[in-house]
Amino acid sequence: MREFLLSRSTSVTVCFRVIEILSVLGIVMFLSVGFFSNINIGNIAGALMCGAVLILSLKRKQLPSIWDSLAGNVWGRAFLAGMVTLIIVSVLAAVTISIFMIRAISSPPDEPATVIVLGCNVKPTGPSLTLERRIQAAYSYLSENSSVICIAAGGQGDDEPMTEALAIKNRLVELGISPDRIYMDEKSVNTFQNIRNSIEIIDSLGLERKAVIITSDYHQLRASVIADKQGLENYSVSSETPLYYLPAFWIREWFGVLHEIIIGRK
Repeated sequence: MREFLLSRSTSVTVCFRVIEILSVLGIVMFLSVGFFSNINIGNIAGALMCGAVLILSLKRKQLPSIWDSLAGNVWGRAFLAGMVTLIIVSVLAAVTISIFMIRAISSPPDEPATVIVLGCNVKPTGPSLTLERRIQAAYSYLSENSSVICIAAGGQGDDEPMTEALAIKNRLVELGISPDRIYMDEKSVNTFQNIRNSIEIIDSLGLERKAVIITSDYHQLRASVIADKQGLENYSVSSETPLYYLPAFWIREWFGVLHEIIIGRK
């Protein structure tokens, strides 16, 4: 029996060591993605979650006494109740949003429809990796459906050498798509404006308010919610995000989707 308990204790210790190592690697990953891409709420929240798990694991032997101490008074019990409620609600919200994000990744129309390519960062050397993947997804769809037009959407940030729309158009033309099929929205600075300005272009051309939104897999749900609010019948074709970058951007979208549903954007 004693040998069994010692073996079990050793296994538990090893499990916690693995958790601690993974937590440290997670912190490094989230912070490095922010360094190579940009710092956003996804990087910060991801690093904080990994940090919390690391601290809980390192302090696990002290947790029972901390819990008992807090549970011994009214304010401590209120704090514990609040924290437990917050954790449960947060986990349920994250899981629910993630399910809808996965479902939104691929929803192509039965018939060809106008393409809207949502912009992303443009580097001095050309489209960023994320934008290039969106362009490649758009190229595939446009090549398969030669009758549809494309709207390249995205303005110019302070650190960008050209508008995102122009970068999308130039690259698509390089790949062989006729420039006559590509219209540009070079004024939008966020997803809401991408969709709004694209709808204005669709209306000006006398086309049906129906479009295939091409953006990154993690971004597709929020784009769809925005499009629904603006009365655009929308479908999705997504580009894949490199696995290393996906967790930070996926977590960012939890907050982005909640913000869009509760508050919205103008």
